[in-house]
Amino acid sequence: MKILVAPLDWGLGHATRCVPIVREFLRAGAEVELAVVTANAKFFREVFPNLRQRLAPSYNIVYPKHGYNMGLWLLKNSLHLNAVMKYEHHFAEEMVERHGYDVLFSDNRFAFYSKNAYSIYMTHQRRIAFPQAFSAFEGVGTVWHANVMRKFDEVWVPDLEFFPGYAGSLSHTGAAPSDKTMRFVGPLSRFSECMPVESLEPEVIDFEKIAEKTARYKVVAIVSGVEPARTQFEQQLRHALFEIPGRHLMILGKPSVERKRWKEKNIEFQTHMPTAEFADAVRRADFVVSRGGYSTVMDMAELGAKCIFVPTPGQFEQIVLAHDLSESGFAAYIPAEKLSARTLTKAFESCENFPCLAKQNLLQKAVREVIKKVKER
Repeated sequence: MKILVAPLDWGLGHATRCVPIVREFLRAGAEVELAVVTANAKFFREVFPNLRQRLAPSYNIVYPKHGYNMGLWLLKNSLHLNAVMKYEHHFAEEMVERHGYDVLFSDNRFAFYSKNAYSIYMTHQRRIAFPQAFSAFEGVGTVWHANVMRKFDEVWVPDLEFFPGYAGSLSHTGAAPSDKTMRFVGPLSRFSECMPVESLEPEVIDFEKIAEKTARYKVVAIVSGVEPARTQFEQQLRHALFEIPGRHLMILGKPSVERKRWKEKNIEFQTHMPTAEFADAVRRADFVVSRGGYSTVMDMAELGAKCIFVPTPGQFEQIVLAHDLSESGFAAYIPAEKLSARTLTKAFESCENFPCLAKQNLLQKAVREVIKKVKER
């Protein structure tokens, strides 16, 4: 059985949460290939060096300087999105015809489906949340997303079945094509099978390297997202962490560039880190500061981090997640415009370890059932 997995290219989160999807299909004996864009191709080469990659069309998302919430952005850029979706659907049909894929797996790619392949769509946003001032438009977004999902054979939701899970009202209410075609597959993290680096036995004892690997960070700051908000966040973090005593690490979230490491004052910078090293750094952090994207939420929950989320301005989905997680006591929340050394220090006082909720073997079951359905077609 041949499967093509295609994550949306709005930041790296969609790519990272596809890692356990790919692993599970490989375990089930499927042949998996990846539909990538330039921004996530290197990441996938590092995680799955032996998997073939196909170059997919990019949505080329660049948020305006001050941001828009996702729902309004979709309305404002509907013509652009429709053009990309039309080309994307043509690409999907061509891939199936030329390479004989049995299954197309889309992580939030709205038109990556084919009438000649079993098509799966994954999203945690059954509800596309709008700010209260624009709540009248939320129904439009819900209807639009429901129409997208109806084009697929199944819809997968990366969250726990019971409310609130990790995504709360975003995943447990809103649009669904039908109960028969929608299923929860559990939270997905690329770190679910990641061993701590310090648990590995070195061939030669190097006490300097051991000391470096076991030293703790006060703050690990994870920069992510699309421009220009990504760079704005990086600059805010620099100014704040320079003022906070302690050893800090900033991961710049640039997997497509050459890996580099350097130090400025009390901050160690890395352009990006391999999965095992990334997980190890988070485990050794007193606190983690990052955007509030849902893939990051699932990753931090898997690693049991003490998180402070700073949502991307205008991305109301992230604001809803951060607020709800803060209210539940799972994480601290700082609005982007209020991020400073003072607000970070205050957040440290109330931050608790992310609780790891009980896991269910939902993904394995979903994959096995899809393979059975496709073989019986």
